[in-house]
Amino acid sequence: MMHISFFGATGTVTGSKYLVDAAGVRVLIDCGLFQGFKQLRLRNWAPPPFDARTIDAVLLTHAHIDHSGYLPLLVKQGFRGKVYCSAATRDLCGILLPDAAHLQEEEARFANKHGFSKHRPALPLFDAADAKRALKLLHVVDFGTEIRLGASVRDADAGVSASASSSKAPHAAGGVSFRLVPNGHILGSACVVLKADGRTAVFSGDLGRPSDPIMKAPEAIDHADYLVLESTYGNRLHANADPQRLLGDIIRRTTERGGVVVIPAFAVGRAQSVLYFIDQLKRSNAIPDVPVYLNSPMAIDTTGLYQTHRALHRLTPAQCHAMCTVAQPVNTAEESRRLNQRKGPMIIVSASGMATGGRVLHHIKQF
Repeated sequence: MMHISFFGATGTVTGSKYLVDAAGVRVLIDCGLFQGFKQLRLRNWAPPPFDARTIDAVLLTHAHIDHSGYLPLLVKQGFRGKVYCSAATRDLCGILLPDAAHLQEEEARFANKHGFSKHRPALPLFDAADAKRALKLLHVVDFGTEIRLGASVRDADAGVSASASSSKAPHAAGGVSFRLVPNGHILGSACVVLKADGRTAVFSGDLGRPSDPIMKAPEAIDHADYLVLESTYGNRLHANADPQRLLGDIIRRTTERGGVVVIPAFAVGRAQSVLYFIDQLKRSNAIPDVPVYLNSPMAIDTTGLYQTHRALHRLTPAQCHAMCTVAQPVNTAEESRRLNQRKGPMIIVSASGMATGGRVLHHIKQF
């Protein structure tokens, strides 16, 4: 019997965690941090509703922090199994998890410096060492390859051989296996198709759009006994307007009066879409050829991965190169401060995407 417990992305749209118990195996689908309002973030500090040491494997749909960011804490709590994901998800986690640890450490230092924490001293939720240990547990699997989950790491600690093997053979009744199916959200993102006890459960992760200009459309899945569908924007419809045209109107109107266009953008996914649109607008002479700056080290590193994982998106090599080079990278804090002294017209793409922190706040204040 397959038993699914929901410990995140339930009653909210963040902190994705689904625990599956079947055939003596415990599998966690996604391992995300709660993000957003304080009452959500506080849930990260609560004792977990499961023993991390009893989990045999984690399956990641994608690398966004609300799906992967709890991994360092899970390791800190004693998890020692494998974390299965696609190659691009592994590479993105290599950028995102150390950054998340750095932010945790910075928040703790800030709290101790200004004395506003009730804890003495304030400690980070997890640190860089935890993130490094988590990254060592990542194991890459190819899309479409069925992976069988065998004896658990707990049995291995007791002297029983642990195993997880790749197989294209029909699924054996009573066993547990999974495969990843591309879902077009960001580089490496996937649906998880989990088979256990003769049943199939599909976990959607965050779904991409079939007509996205950069990412390929999600691949079809022909069967599921159970569908666990995330619905971050499930209460609204996408507008029919062309986002590239709307962006062009804003850039043209602002730069023609000598202004500065400041665009808050998520470093993974959204920033690259914005850069692609800007390049297309410039090439069609729909906007003036003004300077463009990408002021987010994480977005800079992520954009480079589109060159590495070309098979996962629609862009030609020439289009990919153009997207990666249309903006001047701004890496250091000093370069970011100098940018605030420049005059318009120019375009600045910066994080965070929701303008709740990061370098973009300084640009908004300045301009």
